[in-house]
Amino acid sequence: MRIRLVLLGALSVVLVGCGGSDDQTQRGSRLYELPQAGEPFALDAADFVRTIDNSYWPMAPGSRWVYHEVESDGATKRVEVTVTDRTRTILGIPATVVHDRVTEDGEVVEDTLDWYAQDKWGGVWYLGEDTTEYENGRAVGKAGSWEAGIDGAQAGLVIPPSPAVGMAYRQEHYAGQAEDRGEILSLDEQVDVPAGSFDGVLMTKDTTPLEPEVLEHKFYAKGVGPILALGLSGGGGREELVRFTRG
Repeated sequence: MRIRLVLLGALSVVLVGCGGSDDQTQRGSRLYELPQAGEPFALDAADFVRTIDNSYWPMAPGSRWVYHEVESDGATKRVEVTVTDRTRTILGIPATVVHDRVTEDGEVVEDTLDWYAQDKWGGVWYLGEDTTEYENGRAVGKAGSWEAGIDGAQAGLVIPPSPAVGMAYRQEHYAGQAEDRGEILSLDEQVDVPAGSFDGVLMTKDTTPLEPEVLEHKFYAKGVGPILALGLSGGGGREELVRFTRG
């Protein structure tokens, strides 16, 4: 499978060919487009499939990732991510519910349900999250929660179909609350984390206009998913995969 990336003004359009350079994957009557910033982007539920099997982040029910996070101030946290067998219908799309639980010294500090879905071309979309923050065992806030289609929030891409270096896209958009953006920097990184050594790793640059000083690199291994996140500026920190169980 080959890819060409064509830039038309501020709009990124991906041409995905299978077998020959004249073949193109189309999104409805349009070529596959990458969502940008806060620009409106209509999703068609008929374009989505039930299974998330993108090689850079397969989400079979029962899959589980455990991460060790060290923040810039030295504080450590345990992050456990589990794909449930539940779905939530968002914009008519049956999104997979993924449970993300963060603990510090054995106490829950954040508990989140994330909603993901894959389109028929292989792109993995992020449709929102329901986040609860805790202090001393008590829920204290829902900051960062959003759902595509509600209060102007829009879905974003986590992994484009057939990723290529240079692709840039929004990962989420809820104005003033969640505006993460990603850009693919490499497809051939080598990464060592406690869970193992990985080659051919996809690396992204993650930024947000809400915190312009923050820069993070994330790494995705084929057949596994996210294995490492490195904060390079605006706070730093490192989150690495300790254990992965395939569902």
